[in-house]
Amino acid sequence: MSAIEILGLEKTYTVGFLRKQEKHALHPLHLAIGEGEIFGFLGPNGAGKTTTLKMLMGLVSPSAGSARILNMDFRNPGVKAQIGFLPEQPYFYDYLTARELLDYYGQLSGIRGRERARKVSELLDRVGLQDASSVQLRKFSKGMLQRVGIAQAILHDPKVVFFDEPMSGLDPTGRREVRDLMEQLKHEGKTVFFSTHILADAEALCDRVAILNRGELKGTGAVADLTAGVKGKVEIVWQANSASASIKAIGAECHVTGNTVRAVLPEEQQENALDLLRREKLRLVSLVPLRKSLEDYFVQQVKAVEPERSGGVKA
Repeated sequence: MSAIEILGLEKTYTVGFLRKQEKHALHPLHLAIGEGEIFGFLGPNGAGKTTTLKMLMGLVSPSAGSARILNMDFRNPGVKAQIGFLPEQPYFYDYLTARELLDYYGQLSGIRGRERARKVSELLDRVGLQDASSVQLRKFSKGMLQRVGIAQAILHDPKVVFFDEPMSGLDPTGRREVRDLMEQLKHEGKTVFFSTHILADAEALCDRVAILNRGELKGTGAVADLTAGVKGKVEIVWQANSASASIKAIGAECHVTGNTVRAVLPEEQQENALDLLRREKLRLVSLVPLRKSLEDYFVQQVKAVEPERSGGVKA
């Protein structure tokens, strides 16, 4: 069963002063995200990721199309009680403490007194902020603010959670903490839909991903499936004191260490390289295919589009 169904959502803006033109921030988008999935919504800055999330949240009206969340129309007020949202740049009241902020959001969510106090304490501990619970938010680091933002998004125990660029601006430790929290949510059976342009995080976390570029969907599926068609490379290691010119001529990047040569070359040149090694009677040490990455696929999709003229709308 799908937790989220995006049915042709589209957003068009009017730009210009005298000569008004229509600008597509999002072309008709069709996506289905299953229950209990971690789904990555990937794309460069301005691709339309935030626009899509704002439409799903009801913060921006779509020009066309619709969506269903938990089998309800996304505009149904009942949906709001079942979803959590962390925007890319959340604004919290600087002079509230983390505990006061979460208590405030708990009241907005209709959680009653003792239950609210228990949940706030549990979440502060879960996101690693129990020791900082009485510190004003203006003194928090970016990573701490992200953690309190995640806490407010899941305080009311939603079934679907939306995060907009949750790792943006975080150091490696902060990114790891956020990834761990997202994996915990999945283990609890929640659906996590998050946008990002940090491909390593998406590759490590996601069951499936979608690539968006300039408002158009370029691909969707499991990472392994998407990268299957990407041309890869191989690493060949052999014994020699130098790299021959014939090997370099077929596109090999060679590095010599002592009496060992390590070369990385396109996989389509693998047989040619082996033939050259045989002709020169060089001893092969190893041949290892290099793993195709989500970054390879992403760059392939983004580069497939001609550069757009200036004056676009940031999405």
